[in-house]
Amino acid sequence: MNKYIILIAVIVLIVIAGALYRAYLLPEAAKPVATGVERQITISAKKNQWRFEPEVIEVDRGDKIILTMVNEDDYDHGIAIDAYGISQRMPANSTIKVEFIATQAGDFPFFCSVPCGEGIVDGAKRTHFDMIGKLHVKDLISETQ
Repeated sequence: MNKYIILIAVIVLIVIAGALYRAYLLPEAAKPVATGVERQITISAKKNQWRFEPEVIEVDRGDKIILTMVNEDDYDHGIAIDAYGISQRMPANSTIKVEFIATQAGDFPFFCSVPCGEGIVDGAKRTHFDMIGKLHVKDLISETQ
C-alpha cells in the first residue's frame, strides 16, 4: 500500500478522534464559553513608576475583554498575557487596544514585554521586572455548582 495513503488515513483518523472528543468527551468545565458580555478595561503604564495600574483585573470566563493600554512614559513598554497569546508593544506616550475572549479560568500574570529600564520610585528601586499584574478569570460554571 502506498505510504501516502496510509499517512492521509492516519491524519483523517486523528482529526475525527479530536472532533469526537470535543463533541462528546470534553468535560463541561473545559468547553469554551461565550457570555456575550464585553468588558472595557483600561490599564496604564504609570509615568516613571515601572508599574501597571490597576495591578489586578477581575473578569468572568467567557467575557470579551477589550483592553485599552495607555503608556504615559516617554519610552516604550509592552503588555503580554502568555495564557491568551497576547504580546503587544506600547509605543511611548500612546494608547493601544487589545481584544480577546477569556476562555480559560484562573489567575494569569500580565507583564511588560519590552525591556524598559529602571529608576527610583518613593525611595525604592523599581525595574522592568516589577511591571507585573494579575488577570483573575472567574469560572462561573464551577462557582455555581
